[in-house]
Amino acid sequence: MLPTLFRETQRLLPPYLSSIISLAAVQAQQLGFRLYLVGGVVRDLMLGRPTIDIDLVVDGDALALAQRLANTSHARLTSHARFSTARLSYPAFTLDLAMARKETYQRPGALPAVRPGSIEEDLFRRDFTINAMAISLNPGSEGKLIDPYGGKPDLEAGVIRILHPDSFSDDATRIWRAIRYEQRLDFRMERTTLHCLRRSLGMIDTISADRLRHEIDRVLKEELPEKTLQRAWRLGVLQKLHPSLKADRWLTAKYRLARQTFNTNILKTVYLALLACRLDPEECDAFLSRLNFASSVARVLRDTVQLYQRCPNIPAKGLKPSRIHELVSSYDVTAVNAMTLATGSATMRKRLRLYLDRLRRVRVSLSGRDLQALGVPAGPPVGIMLHQLLAARLDGKLKSRRDEENYVRRRLAGLTS
Repeated sequence: MLPTLFRETQRLLPPYLSSIISLAAVQAQQLGFRLYLVGGVVRDLMLGRPTIDIDLVVDGDALALAQRLANTSHARLTSHARFSTARLSYPAFTLDLAMARKETYQRPGALPAVRPGSIEEDLFRRDFTINAMAISLNPGSEGKLIDPYGGKPDLEAGVIRILHPDSFSDDATRIWRAIRYEQRLDFRMERTTLHCLRRSLGMIDTISADRLRHEIDRVLKEELPEKTLQRAWRLGVLQKLHPSLKADRWLTAKYRLARQTFNTNILKTVYLALLACRLDPEECDAFLSRLNFASSVARVLRDTVQLYQRCPNIPAKGLKPSRIHELVSSYDVTAVNAMTLATGSATMRKRLRLYLDRLRRVRVSLSGRDLQALGVPAGPPVGIMLHQLLAARLDGKLKSRRDEENYVRRRLAGLTS
């Protein structure tokens, strides 16, 4: 079994990654350390899922091994002496290397205090049994599975199980991770774990905004984030971000449509906008404050909420392109994109698409200096004339720079006559 597991590890890892890990194992052996592949990568390898998310744990001086490996493999090294962790960055991947350690929590929600420990103690500090396995990498014992807490049987049974009853109280971000792994892998939380999760919902309030936002970011990067959000909503977890948030059938349908419509560059922000759009402005502000979003993301969410509330009051007929531009142009483009999915009005969706596909790219040929040369007084009159030119361009009344110049001359003639 052990050689088979080692061969499977080598088969599923990219060759360049496998060679770096083998080099690290040889160097650890030379230094008298034990090196292990740990956590999620072990889980994924045992499930036959290729991965390049690699965590290594060394039973010894992690920083010394990281420095030696960086020198010989030409990696960029970032180290954190306080936690005895290091990251080695290569062109196509990164390796995280840490000292085997044990943790204690001074209070719920706080970051843990760490000190050196055994590989078994290091695995015990992890979130779930399926993430608390290690594979030995040292020559002579390569492929040996370290599974002191029954991760392999739980993996085979499709079970998410915490390692001890206080796991969610120690770190309530594990509540979100439990749901995320359950839904990603199509597993189920075993009874005691689910009971502890429900009992610990209040502990989510102890988690900082930044750490909580990081967990939500991970959810939104899942292949099907609506599965995690829907399960979180049914368990009352989503409502800890804001009581008015919902992950119902409407949201599920919108997320599926979003994946068919947008590329990955804006998909995560569109997901957030759709999640928040049914909040009112005050609720949205509370949600933004709870997760401490970047100002750019906060603007998208606020604009989406405002558009969602404003759209039903926009007249269904008789809107010129210039009026559509006037109503929509002040909003962030990603918010407008999100609203093409959120609105229930086919007419409004058509107008938003017209703005996104054509109207927002319309420009006036003349500059403010050009207008003054034609006789428009400096100051506010220039801005007014530019606005009028743009409206005429949008409505198809002006086609060229000459048309704009003639329009200005006519306006000036009308003003002076």
